[in-house]
Amino acid sequence: MGGFHHVELWVPDLEASRESWGWLLGELGWTPYQDWKGGCSWRLGDAYLVMECSVAMTDCGHNRLRPGLNHLAFHAEDVATVDRLVAEAPARGWELLYPERHPYAGGPEHYAAYLSDRHGFEAELVASSALED
Repeated sequence: MGGFHHVELWVPDLEASRESWGWLLGELGWTPYQDWKGGCSWRLGDAYLVMECSVAMTDCGHNRLRPGLNHLAFHAEDVATVDRLVAEAPARGWELLYPERHPYAGGPEHYAAYLSDRHGFEAELVASSALED
């Protein structure tokens, strides 16, 4: 009870989002779940994440600094996983945010990477094992 059922992101370019997010989610253990003309989704446990390019969208610009969604944060297995994903991310359409403070942009005891896709959606990858230390 109380956990997320699903999160739905409306994106301006489904194929680009499918490529970048599909890679990242797959690396984090999510599996493809649904696929239809205007969208797709990935599942992990009982939760799923939807990417949709809806005909009802009124604006194609996302800005994580405006009210609304700022970012989605994901558990990554460990420090090595975060480091590997950061190294591979640029080739998959991601940019590292706060490189001058990486990997401690969230604080001295928070080992994480903050990535932005080509549409400005942000994903945070948190080294779960670092949380236990």
